[in-house]
Amino acid sequence: MYILPNLFTAASAFIGVISIIAASKGEFQKAAWLILLSLIFDGIDGRVARLTHTTSKFGVEFDSLADIVAFGVAPAMLLYFCCGHEYGKFGSLVSAMFVVFGAIRLARFNVMAPSSEPSVFIGVPIPTAAVFVAVWILLFQEYPILLKYSYFLLIGALLCAFLMVSNIRYPSFKKIELQKINAIKILIILVIVLSLLYLFPIEGITILTTIYILYGIFRAAYFVIFRKKRKI
Repeated sequence: MYILPNLFTAASAFIGVISIIAASKGEFQKAAWLILLSLIFDGIDGRVARLTHTTSKFGVEFDSLADIVAFGVAPAMLLYFCCGHEYGKFGSLVSAMFVVFGAIRLARFNVMAPSSEPSVFIGVPIPTAAVFVAVWILLFQEYPILLKYSYFLLIGALLCAFLMVSNIRYPSFKKIELQKINAIKILIILVIVLSLLYLFPIEGITILTTIYILYGIFRAAYFVIFRKKRKI
């Protein structure tokens, strides 16, 4: 049984490598979708381990190493091959910092995991940052007119890199306590969101991911301003 969750982790890393190869060949849409597929396997491995009671220190370390490939190197290479190479050293710097800060984020998460709150993440999770890069590139491929604004994608990826090692809190969604009184409202919202994702999958995922990234920034800014006003 211990093999099963690690098999999903290995699949996530394997798909990440295939994504890198696809990006190097100029198959950017395929590479981006592979990153999203890798995210599914990454989400399954931990849940399988908990359901089968096969969590282990090896599994935690293996998962982090797989995440570096699938959500660090793969999106960084996709970003560079898609548009980063057009901006010389700056494009290389953004891709490199995305990987390095992603590795720092994973190392910090492993160290802080026993004492961290289950309902929040400290800094943007590296899979979320990878999805941000992947879906925006998918959007650029869907609407080629946006390619002339690829510089903003590099800035967004660089922002995600810094957010990964920041102390800004983001909701986890791992342990959500749903009150019965809000169950109908939540169900209605989920149906609406899923309907929009069905109609506009790429646009919908891009908007949701971007809102999540910006949420932490605006939330942190709000608390900083609110605290200053209270002190005054």
